[in-house]
Amino acid sequence: MIEYVQSILLIISAIIIVISAIGLLSLGKDTKNKVYARIHIVGLFDVACIIAMIAIGQFLLAGIYFILAPFTAHAIANAYWKKEDRENNLELQNVVEDVGENHPILHPKEKMQALESENSEKLKADERFSVTTLEINEDE
Repeated sequence: MIEYVQSILLIISAIIIVISAIGLLSLGKDTKNKVYARIHIVGLFDVACIIAMIAIGQFLLAGIYFILAPFTAHAIANAYWKKEDRENNLELQNVVEDVGENHPILHPKEKMQALESENSEKLKADERFSVTTLEINEDE
């Protein structure tokens, strides 16, 4: 009886994989936000894999995969949103992230340049220390 349930679960997961593979391959080149559509379709692969792992008795692995798969999909979508999508989508180029004066990590570029120019004169008196700055160009 257990073999029948396992077989049915594996068949269901195979059908889901075939359907999602057809959906992934049929995405048109002119599809808007193609990365997000792909991530959505790959979510079906994740569900199929979880069902297959349950069918073969790997419950712990299925549970871990069930927890981690949404986090990785979100990380990919967030990375695309933060970098690629803003460069390619004109509507998103107008979104400005506000960096406040009291932000613990990020500081405005003008403030950093003013501090560097202040400190450069102090550091010239003492040659034991050297200060280097790294300028990152985000357009590349």
